[in-house]
Amino acid sequence: MSQYTTGELAKLCNVSVRTVQFYDAKDLLKPSERTEGGRRLYSDNDMSKLRLICMLKALGLTLGSIKGILDSDSPAKFLLLLLDEQAKQIGGDIKDKQKQLDSIKMIKESIRNTNRIPVNSISDVERMMNSQKKLKKTHAIMLILGLIMDAIQIVALILWIIRGIWQPFAIGMPLVILLGVWMTWMYSKNTDYICVACNTQFKPTLGQFLFSKHTPRTRKLKCPKCGHTGYCVEVASK
Repeated sequence: MSQYTTGELAKLCNVSVRTVQFYDAKDLLKPSERTEGGRRLYSDNDMSKLRLICMLKALGLTLGSIKGILDSDSPAKFLLLLLDEQAKQIGGDIKDKQKQLDSIKMIKESIRNTNRIPVNSISDVERMMNSQKKLKKTHAIMLILGLIMDAIQIVALILWIIRGIWQPFAIGMPLVILLGVWMTWMYSKNTDYICVACNTQFKPTLGQFLFSKHTPRTRKLKCPKCGHTGYCVEVASK
């Protein structure tokens, strides 16, 4: 059976000598033998144990948890339970980080569109995040309706030009117009805007909605509360 000094073991496991000594002091990795001069000697089993400790540490487990695994009568079962809990915790952390990332993206987009920060607090960010989710549903409905309208127009036009059948076009165009009117009404009904000057959320009139300048996420409106005129950030209606 091979034997390794502290330095040799550290090199084989790609850790520092201080790390090996630290695990010895914490009763995680005791040497199998000691020389008469007191030098630590480690076996192949000790090397496997150290690699396991390093792996568990890399997974985020605490030294106390690792010691519990090593001392357990059923280390495999104990490890599975701990890894399950660790996975749940990491999953929660990822969800929180993703929420933070979404908030950052939303604020960056608002700043690019308006050159101002349209939020004053974390609650404002959360409110806008929830609104963005609702807006995505509205935009998805509009996209589907838009595709349907395009399909009706294209098919009706092809039938008229190629086969000389004009009736589908005569019926389809009024339907497209009605869908367009309904889609515009639905969009205006489901969207509000936040003034970047006073942070007020308001709904513009249909005329303001139809004839104001706009981008995919903003619209140039006059705030009914503070009177500021400028690009306001689009959010879902309350």
